[in-house]
Amino acid sequence: MATEVHGNSDQGNKLNENIAKMEDLTQRLVNALAHKRAPNPAVEAPGNALYARALTAYWQEAMDNPAKLIEQQAAFWGKTLRHFADIQKAVRSGSTEVPPDPTPKDRRFGNPLWESHPYFNFIKQQYMRNVEAVDRAVAELDGLKPHERKRVEHFARQMMDMVAPTNFLATNPDALERAVATEGDSLVKGLENLVRDIEANRGDFLPILADPDAFEVGSNIGATPGSVVFRNRMIELIQYKPTTEKVHETPIVIFPPWINKFYILDLKPANSLIKYVLDQGYTLFIVSWKNPDRSYADVGLETYVEEGVLAAIGAVKKITGEKKVNAVGYCIAGTALTMALGVMAKRKDDSVKSATFFTTLTDFSDPGEVSVFLDDDFVDGIEKQVERDGYLDKYFMAKTFSFLRSNDLVYGPAIRSYMLGEAPPAFDLLYWNGDGTNLPARMAVEYLRWICQDNQLARGRIAIMNETLSLADVTAPLFAVACETDHIAPWKGSFSGIRQFGSKDKTFVVSESGHIAGIVNPPTKVKYGHYTNDGPMGQSDAWLAGAEYHKGSWWPRWVDWLSKRSGKKVPAREIGGNGFKALDPAPGLYVKEQPTV
Repeated sequence: MATEVHGNSDQGNKLNENIAKMEDLTQRLVNALAHKRAPNPAVEAPGNALYARALTAYWQEAMDNPAKLIEQQAAFWGKTLRHFADIQKAVRSGSTEVPPDPTPKDRRFGNPLWESHPYFNFIKQQYMRNVEAVDRAVAELDGLKPHERKRVEHFARQMMDMVAPTNFLATNPDALERAVATEGDSLVKGLENLVRDIEANRGDFLPILADPDAFEVGSNIGATPGSVVFRNRMIELIQYKPTTEKVHETPIVIFPPWINKFYILDLKPANSLIKYVLDQGYTLFIVSWKNPDRSYADVGLETYVEEGVLAAIGAVKKITGEKKVNAVGYCIAGTALTMALGVMAKRKDDSVKSATFFTTLTDFSDPGEVSVFLDDDFVDGIEKQVERDGYLDKYFMAKTFSFLRSNDLVYGPAIRSYMLGEAPPAFDLLYWNGDGTNLPARMAVEYLRWICQDNQLARGRIAIMNETLSLADVTAPLFAVACETDHIAPWKGSFSGIRQFGSKDKTFVVSESGHIAGIVNPPTKVKYGHYTNDGPMGQSDAWLAGAEYHKGSWWPRWVDWLSKRSGKKVPAREIGGNGFKALDPAPGLYVKEQPTV
């Protein structure tokens, strides 16, 4: 039976309504949690199992060297007691001033009450001292290999971020102020948002970052005119309507990552790379990958190369009547393009006139922050998960990458949505980020084992389509863009791979910003600059130190580079031709599929 607040005031009625709503929402939450997928602690990133294994080194150190642990704890407790004594002194004297606060600035603590109110300042200072103590304890661990240290540091930081006082209602002044000001409405709306997200993620927790009703693919995003002109079980090939009277004779085909959907390059006209390329006078195609279900369980990397990259290149050549294309690979699709180029080189096929790579890793000797999830404990868990399901659910990839930036992509959005009761913003990039895809079981394991863990491509040992490939096999002229703060494909790792390619004609660019913003960086905004260096690709640090900085986007530089490798101008081509016809309007069918799994 619902709790009731008696009284005739509007305030009492509103509170009663909110209590009733909370009870209904709580029941929905219980029902949603009851349908949670079968747990697999090994792939919950972060999760208890990964935390425990990552911190084993710390406890081993504590047992081997208890004096160090005692020294660290004594220093921590000494600072804590001094801080507590300062608070007590202020309380006894009747002062409301906070003690001196030497803790570093942190944007999570932006509310003035964190600095001016004794209660909130005490909580903040204690949290920051806890963080300092954990950081010091981890930094002073002896005998750790570099990868082990990175893992312990990562998961220690994850734990401290998770228990930040801003993440809890009773210790978040913004949330408490909002609850009072809205007479509890913010908490009701917050619970509504939480229940919605739990239901959307089949009982799991991951905040929805953008308003799911604000966009429609093909209407207000991903809406550049074009048509699907080729389709097989892996891809739809979209050809776009030309926007100029003449175009370069050599067409362009773009391979976006199949971990997400292609319209990241066509969000809206103002930041659409697709529209920009068309406006520069090119015949442009893009691949839209199939969103797989369990029936694709046995699809591997070789299928993505053969029925994806090579099939698209063959179709573009037939449609346009050209013997060569300019190919572009983004992220994991750049890795697939690399393998396709290796196969083509072995077979004396020179169909690719030039290759462009966006944030592509081909050498995983140093994969950056993602390396904490590339040990056997995590990959074994993925393998067991996909053996059971037949695919890797998009939820696991989204959660893993989100927790690499947990304050920005998990806790911050959760605070705004669940504690402040705010609706997710109508933000096209975040909408795309939440519109993920599944991965076939076999492909997911092959990529993690062969490419990431064993580094077979960089070591010249990967076998695709009965060919053993190496980076040196790629000899086409190439243009590569890496992003300075990319936490998924770090620029130094990208640099290392490109350096090993056999191409004599190489242009390497480092764009400011990260994996997405560094690529989706239109010239009109003049937001992020880029670095170039025409010298040899030796060591990455030396290359960057000697690079020239250019204000604004790299897009014009790339198009200028392409124009020299795209032949003469010819009349703009109609969509389709040579036996290929328009099948469906862009953005096609595959991009809208949400498989029932």
